Amino acid sequence: MTARTSSTYTCITYAVADRIATLTLARPEARNGFTLQMSDEITDALEAADADHDVRVVVLTGAGEDFCVGADLSSGTGKDGAHGFNTSRSAELTAQVEAGQYQEPAGRITRILYAMNKPVIAAVRGAAVGVGATMLLPADYRLAATDCKFGFPFTRRGIVPEGASVWFLPRLVGTGTTMDWLVSGRVFGSDEALRSGLVHSVHDPGQVLAAAYELANELVTRTAPVAVAVVRQLVHRMAWAASPEHVHRLDSRLVYDTVRGDDAKEGVESFFERRAPQFPGRVPEDLPTYLPWLSGEAEQD
Repeated sequence: MTARTSSTYTCITYAVADRIATLTLARPEARNGFTLQMSDEITDALEAADADHDVRVVVLTGAGEDFCVGADLSSGTGKDGAHGFNTSRSAELTAQVEAGQYQEPAGRITRILYAMNKPVIAAVRGAAVGVGATMLLPADYRLAATDCKFGFPFTRRGIVPEGASVWFLPRLVGTGTTMDWLVSGRVFGSDEALRSGLVHSVHDPGQVLAAAYELANELVTRTAPVAVAVVRQLVHRMAWAASPEHVHRLDSRLVYDTVRGDDAKEGVESFFERRAPQFPGRVPEDLPTYLPWLSGEAEQD
């Protein structure tokens, strides 16, 4: 196995092996409490994974018995250190907010996850609360352990939900369940998460990461990176267009081009030859340049 690791992080670990990047929240002593530094490191690692041709899939998980218990507030209000958030109203931060330039830490992560070309599989055990829940929403797959406890407790802390969760969550579980979870702020288990569509499958705590790697390996060996990148972005950006007409026009051009491309040729040949495909297309170089989100056209509401 060829593996690569990054030693520049202190709140996460990052490693690449067998074309799978593993991003692990690595503050188990604090139950992976979320900090500003962790936000910086996660965004950096996700950007690195998306730009790395050796990476086909990202597995997102947490060290220890919990994925993430939410923001680490242990240093107290108003502090800006390794553990905690700066809640002061400095002139610099106020100016950024008023200019529309400020990005809250969870939203920085979900924006990158939303725009990525590589699929992301979240393997979650224990607590996934607050940002520990919101950062999961743009992942392509969410695999949960039987001991998981999810929650969006923002109203119980006197604040509003973060990470664009009011956009992502209704698309996963519907408006009614979203209202219940976000308004009440209550904690719920993996069974309810599975019934509601928040997670794709539930596993024993000791098996959830193995299940994520099994799925990741299937995606690496069986799917075309360009097709996967286009599909996940079509779903994110086009599935809620005002009508299917704009999507149909884009589909028509994509189908015309892809069925005549080298990836389709390899897909058909490998099928008849009963072997694993070796798709030649790479992202982002071989993405169609006319995709609306690449060409600068406005996305359809």
